[in-house]
Amino acid sequence: MMSRLWIVLATAGTLAACSSPATTAPARTSAPATTRATVTTPSPSPTPTPTPPAPRVTLSTMRMKDGSRVTVAVFSGPVTFVLHDGSEDPGLAAGRVKAGPAVRGAERTRLLAAFNGGFKLSTGAGGYEQEGHVAAALRRGIASLVIDRSGRARVGVWGHGVPARGEAVCSVRQNLTPLVLNGKPTPAAADWSVWGATLGGGEFVARSALGQNANGDLEYAASMSASPADLAVALARAGARVAMELDINPEWVQLDVARRPGGPLRAAIGGQARPANQFLEGWARDFVTVLG
Repeated sequence: MMSRLWIVLATAGTLAACSSPATTAPARTSAPATTRATVTTPSPSPTPTPTPPAPRVTLSTMRMKDGSRVTVAVFSGPVTFVLHDGSEDPGLAAGRVKAGPAVRGAERTRLLAAFNGGFKLSTGAGGYEQEGHVAAALRRGIASLVIDRSGRARVGVWGHGVPARGEAVCSVRQNLTPLVLNGKPTPAAADWSVWGATLGGGEFVARSALGQNANGDLEYAASMSASPADLAVALARAGARVAMELDINPEWVQLDVARRPGGPLRAAIGGQARPANQFLEGWARDFVTVLG
């Protein structure tokens, strides 16, 4: 409510002299009273407390020049990330970790999204560390998802600014060389043959990738039929400054999302092979959860 300014003026009127004969003493005029004003200073309005942003996942679909349709999910707001061990890969190699093959308990009540990890460790595509346990040695120059002990995550190139000095690293998932660098697809993105063995030996198969934009938000991209270049272009258009390829082929590419943390999950990629509750029931390969 706006404050009102009230001004009260107290003014005394001038007294008129009475008519009289010439011999009558001249009339005296009283001095005017002093005008006074009372001003009420408005109280400053309280500064409204800004509403903190809500955890959210924003989905969009991009149609590429070759006809491929790529789904892009941006995870924003106060979200954290957890790398989960798969029952078969890494399996026991990950050591005794808390985040196993299925989402359980309190984590389920905060679950906003979940997506697949990278290639099987036996392919030699990169290292793997979970909760401080190293299942495969981390390699310099390999694109990496790095999650610190607070659950914050970023994507970078191991040994080139990642990890930062003194960073409290909890988990790391590496997979091949970068797909996007400095906001642009890398030259290697155009050569589909270097991005993993595909089902049927073709260029256009189910593929997934993970990037990070200038705001620090992670961005996941996937399609049931796309080339590595398609994912690189889609992520660059979405603002990714750096990105890495994740798993490929229809059995392994999966993104499940909820409208709110803890809400019902739905499959988010058109034609996705795995059901939306797969990560709740348990999964054979590593995956990442997004918590709000």
